[in-house]
Amino acid sequence: MSYIAKITPRSEREAMIEKRVSASTEFGETIFDFRSGTYTPKVISLPISVPLYRMENCRTFSAQQTEIAREGLDKDYFAKGQELTTAQQSQHEILVKLAKQGTESVTPIIAVLQQDGQREPILISSSGIVVNGNRRLSAMRELLRKADGSVDERFTNIRCAVLPPDVSRDEIDDIEADLQARPQTKLDYDWIGDARLIRRQVDKGRSTKEVADRLRRSKADIENVLQALDEADLYLSEWIEKPGEYERVQEGQQIFGDLPKSIARKDANLQNASRAIAWSIYENRDRITGRLYRLNAAFGKLAPKVLEILEEQLDLSDSQAAEVEDDDFAIDIDGDDATKDYTAIIEALRDDTSKDDVIETLIDACETVLELDKGQKNEQAALRALSQINSKITGIDVSYAGTKTLPAMLKQIETIRSALDKIEGAIAARQADKVAGDEVAANEG
Repeated sequence: MSYIAKITPRSEREAMIEKRVSASTEFGETIFDFRSGTYTPKVISLPISVPLYRMENCRTFSAQQTEIAREGLDKDYFAKGQELTTAQQSQHEILVKLAKQGTESVTPIIAVLQQDGQREPILISSSGIVVNGNRRLSAMRELLRKADGSVDERFTNIRCAVLPPDVSRDEIDDIEADLQARPQTKLDYDWIGDARLIRRQVDKGRSTKEVADRLRRSKADIENVLQALDEADLYLSEWIEKPGEYERVQEGQQIFGDLPKSIARKDANLQNASRAIAWSIYENRDRITGRLYRLNAAFGKLAPKVLEILEEQLDLSDSQAAEVEDDDFAIDIDGDDATKDYTAIIEALRDDTSKDDVIETLIDACETVLELDKGQKNEQAALRALSQINSKITGIDVSYAGTKTLPAMLKQIETIRSALDKIEGAIAARQADKVAGDEVAANEG
């Protein structure tokens, strides 16, 4: 990073901004839905070092929380660091990374500014806190010093639209929410930042319908985002024990969003086990072919069958209790009925000492159950599943197996043999029924 954060004392900032606002004759873009009306701020020019990044920016929430968790920082490091050089420097580094991000259709902000310079004012409070334009400010600060060490004069001073002195924190939150709701081509919030923005709106006492209307989205979408955030928090705190490290769930918007619907009508213990399946799938997503959402049924309606296969394949039937009253897996969900205990399976999925083999078994179980489910419409599914199993078994080379694994292998063989006996019996019964049916048809003919 070439930029080093500097803090201009608040009283000095406020006096400078007030004086320049009084002298300004330029107006910026009108802000709508502000105090039941509109507000058109004046635009001024400030030295680029004067504005401060806003720490409550939802766009940076995920990265902030991850840094706090990984670096062991005080939980209020950013919240209380608005006027601190160290926190401003950390926020700058987060924002620069965002400014360099783009998509196939959206050019990174830093590239646009390098080519065109500042095209529109950033929005600040009367004390110099940036309400909208934090990424642009970080990009311009990085571009201020060229590669050869010279200064790019386009960025020594920047244009700022200024909010009224009495603007409240809640009003600033609403402005951020309104700006996020606008149809635009700018790089969108990450899904955690979006969820945080929604959560902050709800925490003000607004209903999900009111928040949906403000953000121009459906009530169902707002509720699903909040549920997905709850699931992500649960995964981070209970499953991987990394609370706050939101960068670990950035790729999980789909699965954390689908999970609440998939477990909604299940009892508490099946919900816990379904979560364990979903979370294991997510954290091992690199080992799964195709899109993750195709496995949704494996932790949804087909979860009991997946768990049944896992119980058999992992030889956990003796360790499973038929009835449970208390659940050590700490998820607070109402459920009074005594139900099947899946604790042994959940613990097996969490056990790092044997996790690779268990996860392989889980993935195979998910694929098998999905294939069998398709078999209701596809008569070739069962044959394909057996073919895949046959291919895997014939490829096993026992000569390289560790001595300690041999007893466990024998148990697996016993389980497989038992399962094959059941399948063979079912096939024989089907064939006998067909013969009997053919004889009846022949006699009637």
